Amino acid sequence: MTTNPVSSAFAQFVALVGAGAVGVRRLTSGTHVPALGSDPAIPPGRPQGRIPTLKMPTARGWPPGHLPAAAHGLRVNAFARGLKHPRWIHVLPNGDVLVAEALMPQPQARSLFDYAMLSTLQRAAATGVSANRITLLRDADGDGIAEHASPFLENLSQPFGMALLRDIFYVGNTDGLVAFPYTEGADRITAPGRPLTRFKPGGHWTRSLLASPDGAKLFAGVGSLSNIADEGMQAEEGRAAIYEIDPATGQSRIFASGLRNPVGLAWEPNTGVLWTVVNERDGLGDETPPDYLTSVRDGGFYGWPYCYWDRIVDDRVPQNPTAVASALTPDYALGGHTASLGLCWLPAGTLPGFPDGMVIGQHGSWNRSTLSGYKVVFVPFANGRPSGPPRDILTGFLAPDEKISYGRPVGVAIGPDGSLLVADDVGNVIWRVTGEPA
Repeated sequence: MTTNPVSSAFAQFVALVGAGAVGVRRLTSGTHVPALGSDPAIPPGRPQGRIPTLKMPTARGWPPGHLPAAAHGLRVNAFARGLKHPRWIHVLPNGDVLVAEALMPQPQARSLFDYAMLSTLQRAAATGVSANRITLLRDADGDGIAEHASPFLENLSQPFGMALLRDIFYVGNTDGLVAFPYTEGADRITAPGRPLTRFKPGGHWTRSLLASPDGAKLFAGVGSLSNIADEGMQAEEGRAAIYEIDPATGQSRIFASGLRNPVGLAWEPNTGVLWTVVNERDGLGDETPPDYLTSVRDGGFYGWPYCYWDRIVDDRVPQNPTAVASALTPDYALGGHTASLGLCWLPAGTLPGFPDGMVIGQHGSWNRSTLSGYKVVFVPFANGRPSGPPRDILTGFLAPDEKISYGRPVGVAIGPDGSLLVADDVGNVIWRVTGEPA
């Protein structure tokens, strides 16, 4: 493959600018304890202005024989390899595992900051040609490794969320919800889809899906177009929200709003409450504000873009005092810029030594002076709420010097055999986590 000398020179320039910005941030902001838990210590916001903090490891993939590091008492193996940017996982009733493979196309750069950001994202394998497909994986012999992989659905539009209700399979494309006829045990869907609900594409492009426990509704996460409504609130209309959708008619309403980028969705089964993980805004500091895990209240407003956490106003945004006064405080801080994307409920005993709680796939930071995320964590729950500090499940996605990434975790799901499955979109792997053999 030939290298464009202009692109290469610009990439080196971006790296130098980013390194300088990182140094400035460290000098001006110092170091902070991670903003974690229900009562986090959040440093005052320090707007970065025109000099972005760009620090993101170069994507390399996994060297032969190298695996993520599993927590004590756990082990990890590759359930499937050779995928193309696997992002999200859905397990069918017959035990087949579906994986959505999609990638953000290279957006148009409009400023020097955009060029710098795009150069950084390209180096980290975070933008490019999208596979736009869902792949079916099958482990017929039960050895924990999928020996069968084939296209299940193709020619989609940045597919992400998936849901199955009776004989209809739903896909969350970036531009809308589509319904396909499904036959139990089918290896492939070739029938055309039926568009149900339209979403604005672009920006935060993922469209997660989750069915209600009774199957009567679907819930979808739709992220904002920009960081802090940079193109005005009209461009953000209908975004930064979780939708409730009638799967029969496609009629929808905004269930909760003010959520900059709500990605993973999960039910807390003891209370029946919906939870989500949200990526907060950039440009205010390493720990400001933290990404978060929160319960989702019908009609609730969570602050974006006017404020964050406990109604802390973002002075970079034209204000709406009425909206700020109504903003709900999230339940549990996950640290700044962890890019917490994946979310699933882990019942007690699924992994040895782990009680009830939520598993979170943290894709990892790009806009802070010290890296955060790049791991899979667990938050314990008691009485329907987070009940303790996060615990690591998988780490080791970064090289020791943190300059390259072997992988980046995204979607998480409970596998058909009770294991934990993790989509790794840089490693192009689905990891399988279980207990150590007795």
